[in-house]
Amino acid sequence: METQLLGLAQALGVVPVVKRVTVRRPWDWLPGRLWPWPLAAPRAGSDPLQPPWPDVVLSTGNVAAPLAVALRRAAGGRPRLVHIQNPKLPLAWFDVVIAPRHDRLRGANVIETRLGLHRVTAARAAAAAAAWQDRLGHLPRPLVAVLLGGGNGRYRFDAAVGAALGQAVAAAARSVGGSVAVTASRRTDAAAWRAFAAALGPAPGFLWDGRGDNPYLALLGEADHVLVTADSVSMISEALVTGRPVQVLGLPGHSRRLGRFVDGLVAEGALRRFDGRLDGHGGAPIDELPQVAAALRRRLGWPAAELD
Repeated sequence: METQLLGLAQALGVVPVVKRVTVRRPWDWLPGRLWPWPLAAPRAGSDPLQPPWPDVVLSTGNVAAPLAVALRRAAGGRPRLVHIQNPKLPLAWFDVVIAPRHDRLRGANVIETRLGLHRVTAARAAAAAAAWQDRLGHLPRPLVAVLLGGGNGRYRFDAAVGAALGQAVAAAARSVGGSVAVTASRRTDAAAWRAFAAALGPAPGFLWDGRGDNPYLALLGEADHVLVTADSVSMISEALVTGRPVQVLGLPGHSRRLGRFVDGLVAEGALRRFDGRLDGHGGAPIDELPQVAAALRRRLGWPAAELD
């Protein structure tokens, strides 16, 4: 979530002051619209929300939305409020809401996106790939990058699922004489990771186990195919920046919101579901951030020339 904010700030040409806040009881039990005295909610150790007040607040998440509204009240209405994703508060309380289309938000102040916002660009991925040539460049082609997320309240990703995915990915790579390079996220269950890695067998490849530099960006820049688990809007969105063929690895479970996200991209041909085969369907890279930033500048009344 923070990556989305940093990517937007970067595209706007501003350097943000980052505030990370968690809240205590009873606030963490209640929806934001019912919070009593929101600025009393942050836990000890959270970044302070105090003067000098900013000109613009960029926020995301269910905790940040009511805090942003309360901060503007405390500042006498000064800061403009820009929220990413559904704030679960009246949209009119914000100057701009930037939401992916699968959130199904409609309003005069809503900027709709196809993907999640992020900081990945094709240039950054290419630079990372160049820096990793000595570790990835020798692998047989095509190179299949696998981006693993983790289980959550809607999808299951345990050892059994990891083993099944590993077997399917290994078989697909063998069928085309290629190799596999895998990176896991902080959300990847350790047992699921071990099972996935074991199921790959002796196939040539590279496995990142969380130690040392993360090859995530390099894999995006170097891969011929990208496979991403279905739990992560962010990783799917970042993979589509490359223009490589991107396929979604299904996980047991169901999410209407994430399902709409994947369904929409599959319907327009930007994405495919992995069915055990690798294909070359890749299209034009999708990078919405410049257009989103330009639209936001207009909404805020900021001349583009002052920020470029």
